[in-house]
Amino acid sequence: MASSTTDGESATARAKLHGRAFYESIGSPKFVLAPMVDQSEFAWRMLTRSFMTPAENSKLLAYTPMFHARLFEEAPKYRSSHFEATKPDPSTSGAVVSNPASAPTNSDQIPQTVPFLDGNPMFDRPLFVQFCANDPEHLLAAAKLAAPYCDAVDLNLGCPQGIARKGHYGAFLQEDQELVFKLINNLHKNLPIPVTAKIRILETKEDTLAYAKNVLAAGASIITVHGRRREQKGHLTGVADWEYLRYLRENLPKETVIFANGNILQHGDIERCLEATGADAVMSAEGNLSDPAIFAEPPPPGQEGREYWRGKDGKGGYRVDAVFRRYMDIIHKYVLQHEPPARRPLFIVGDDETWLAEGKAQDAEQEEGPARKKRKKDGGGGGKNEKCTSPNLVAIRPHLFHLLRHFISKHTDVRDALARCHIADVPAVEKVLDMVERRIAEGLIEYERTGGKSIEEPEPEPKVRESTAPAEALKTESAEDADFDPESSVATVKKCKRPWWIAQPIIRPLPKEALANGSISLGKKEKKKQGLAAKAAAEGDVNEASEKENKGLEEELPKPDGVAGIKEPTMDSKRPTLAADELVCG
Repeated sequence: MASSTTDGESATARAKLHGRAFYESIGSPKFVLAPMVDQSEFAWRMLTRSFMTPAENSKLLAYTPMFHARLFEEAPKYRSSHFEATKPDPSTSGAVVSNPASAPTNSDQIPQTVPFLDGNPMFDRPLFVQFCANDPEHLLAAAKLAAPYCDAVDLNLGCPQGIARKGHYGAFLQEDQELVFKLINNLHKNLPIPVTAKIRILETKEDTLAYAKNVLAAGASIITVHGRRREQKGHLTGVADWEYLRYLRENLPKETVIFANGNILQHGDIERCLEATGADAVMSAEGNLSDPAIFAEPPPPGQEGREYWRGKDGKGGYRVDAVFRRYMDIIHKYVLQHEPPARRPLFIVGDDETWLAEGKAQDAEQEEGPARKKRKKDGGGGGKNEKCTSPNLVAIRPHLFHLLRHFISKHTDVRDALARCHIADVPAVEKVLDMVERRIAEGLIEYERTGGKSIEEPEPEPKVRESTAPAEALKTESAEDADFDPESSVATVKKCKRPWWIAQPIIRPLPKEALANGSISLGKKEKKKQGLAAKAAAEGDVNEASEKENKGLEEELPKPDGVAGIKEPTMDSKRPTLAADELVCG
């Protein structure tokens, strides 16, 4: 990545705006693509933008993945493998200058560069670059390197991972409000572009308000609030509390720009969130990974085309083979810098079906795959012993496993074929795309042949009970559903359920459900506590045992991050529909 270009200099030379004036200068975005660890890279941002009309695109703001400030500043290899803002000018030669301070004083010796991917003003703006940090000077130095290629720099104060606790950054800075102020204020005073911040809610609304006021007083132009606490992650994620965001909206100055984050599973959730919270914009992370078209308005009935499918019940969504195609075309065109391969029109029922039979032999070859030793020796599609460093190529497989989660739970052969693909082995991924397209064509044909019965499956009935939650809290959920239960994910699963060929959200079980079905288990300390309670009850201390029982299961849930030995398993082949626990957004 270069740090000195004509475009960059002109970008940072503009007058620095603050707060709502800055927000309005970038188009008052309503939709925000979240910063996601290694997963909000350029190609995925472009895929998200591709589903939106020019008018909608003008309302979309995107974030880079979270970068480590000190590494970004000190390690050119880290910087170049995560942020590809420029490339050498084809008409000149020479390496890219990574630090303007190290550039030759003779301007004739400075290598010429041109905009490349990240922050390219032609197609990747507005863009915020996010950093995690705990040292104001490291953060400022890193931010200055990124400043020419973005519209603002964001400080991550929401990452709840154990590694963030160990490194003392993200959500583990929230107890050190003085340091939080210094980090933001140093950027505000010395950076040529605005600074923003992303936080999580604290235990009480009052504490969260004080936290937000500190962030804004330090100089943050925009504050993003994730409506979950630090301990809410993995199978303990639960539901984001939109009431906290409403409280902030009502108690912060009216000119404050607030982005809401949490509970965005489908397009319809965006307006619900804006109405419930009063926020200026809505940020989506996991919902976007499952459906990158989440911000786009669905086409009206009768205008679906080949990419969007609508069922006999009126429910629909973008087909995963259509999304997969768009994604690969972006990889070819922008990342690999060549034209995408010629493709047949996306199949719809009524098209010629002879190509389906022709591809079965290819499936058998793909399922068997090349020998492991040969694949390792050849280095996949990237050349012998060549390590891929492009963030856009490295992210392909993780993105596809997320996008195709519902698809591969049914078609495990496709899952296995994708797993065999080497990093950056684009030809192998193209073969997987071909498999996906043919499976979906077969599924669509069967759907029409059976009148829609081919996708029917038993649905678990939601547990209907009187809720003790206040009515205001229920407004953040599907209150219009008569069978809604705030302690069950069944109604949400039913609402979001689509055929396996449609891009759709992955619904996590709520904490009580996860504990009940074995997705998480109590640690030794919690089991010991239960044993003592049982012993006390057996000895006749009925009142004490009853009191503990009445406290509810939430009092018995183990604390996160291994404090009480909680076990949060990742997805495996025996449990293909289990939601992954890896953090994508703080």
